Amino acid sequence: MHNIKLKGINKNGEEKNFSLNDFKGKRIVLYFYPKDNTSGCTQEACNFRDNINRITSYAEVIGVSPDSIKSHLNFRDKQDLNFILLSDDEHKLAEAFQVWKEKSMYGKKYMGIERSTFVISPDGKIEKEWRKVKVNGHVDEVINYLTTPSSN
Repeated sequence: MHNIKLKGINKNGEEKNFSLNDFKGKRIVLYFYPKDNTSGCTQEACNFRDNINRITSYAEVIGVSPDSIKSHLNFRDKQDLNFILLSDDEHKLAEAFQVWKEKSMYGKKYMGIERSTFVISPDGKIEKEWRKVKVNGHVDEVINYLTTPSSN
C-alpha cells in the first residue's frame, strides 16, 4: 500500500506522482471521498480547507478520489483547496484501504468510494480510522483526535 504511486496535485496545484512512502516520518490525515464538486464532498473538502491551520502542526492532509487530475484541478481552483489531492482512477489505494465498495443509489448498484478517513502515523501504520463518515462534524472529530494528548 505504501509503494502505490498515484498522480496528484500538490498544495500549489502542480501535478506530481505521490506514494505514501513520500510521507515517511510525517503523520497523515488520508481521507477518501466519492467525487469532486458534489455537495457532501465539497462540504468536507471546505471543512478541511477552513481548518487546515488547526491540523498542519499535527498532520498533512491528503484527499483521495477516483476523479481525474483535470477534475481535481478544477475542484481545487473552484474551492481554493490548500492540501494534496490524489487521483486514484484505478482504485488501487481505495482497494488497499478497503474503501472501494458496492454502493446503491435509486436501486442501482455500482462500485464507489465509501467516505472514510485514516490517520497514518509517522512510521506508516494506521493509528485511527473512521469508516462510513458523515460529513457534518467529521473534521472536528479528526481535529479532536489529533489534538488529544494521548494520540500525540
